[in-house]
Amino acid sequence: MRALIPRLLPACAMLVACQTACDDDDDGEQTADAALAPRLDAATPPVDVWQPPADLTWQWQLDGDRLGANYDVQMYDIDLFDQPASAVGGLQAAGRKVICYFSAGSGEDWRPDHAMLPAAALGKPLGDWPGERWLDIRSEAVWRVMEGRLDLAREKGCDGVEPDNVNVFANDSGFPLRPDDQLAFNRRLAAAAHARGLAIGLKNDGDQIPQLVGDFDFALNEECHAFGECAQLKPFVDAGKAALNVEYAPDAAAAATLAETVCPASATLGLRTLIMPLDLDDSFRVACD
Repeated sequence: MRALIPRLLPACAMLVACQTACDDDDDGEQTADAALAPRLDAATPPVDVWQPPADLTWQWQLDGDRLGANYDVQMYDIDLFDQPASAVGGLQAAGRKVICYFSAGSGEDWRPDHAMLPAAALGKPLGDWPGERWLDIRSEAVWRVMEGRLDLAREKGCDGVEPDNVNVFANDSGFPLRPDDQLAFNRRLAAAAHARGLAIGLKNDGDQIPQLVGDFDFALNEECHAFGECAQLKPFVDAGKAALNVEYAPDAAAAATLAETVCPASATLGLRTLIMPLDLDDSFRVACD
């Protein structure tokens, strides 16, 4: 989710960086040099990683009493933890691709693997999201948790992943993160996803899209029209990759009104835009297809 605070190759093989320089301290921190090394355990990336098409139709639901599985779309984006493997398989049996959401840049205290995150790697709270704190993405302990989440996505049969909050460096996280720290972490995520046969989307990190468009398979932005960020997605459009956007509205009537301006603008820019509730609970949906 977009943080509600003040806004201040596709990799097919990677060199394994020296482990000895990257060993964790007892508190889960690591050196700056280690943080910049986008290491990946030795695994040959599979040839077949799904590439979402530029004209992708999609549905995004991360909350709600039940999964609204009846939309005639090519792709569903659902919560990695909340949805069982049977939900993934059911969507795929109906001809849908399934992207599984998790947060890669924040710790959410309700997640089953939260206890694996060391206290030293938990930073400042995320604005209006109770129980959620920024993560020190330089920490090897944090990386091990993210590897576990990618493994879970593979085990559940997801076609790809949507790691959220991959722009920690641009927020008041409580850590002295540099842009290069974020680039290294994001590229490491992309390589690790591809090594597991998973497509991966770049979420919101618009300022770094020029450096990362080659590593990621699609982009997803929240409220690019509202924040004047839609032009940032152009490298994905130019590369023939899906550039997804969601705008939020308080109710269905407001969504329909917003669509009158947002949908034509999205079509001109080559974006695949949905207008939805902030809770992403499938209570209403307008698609600019």
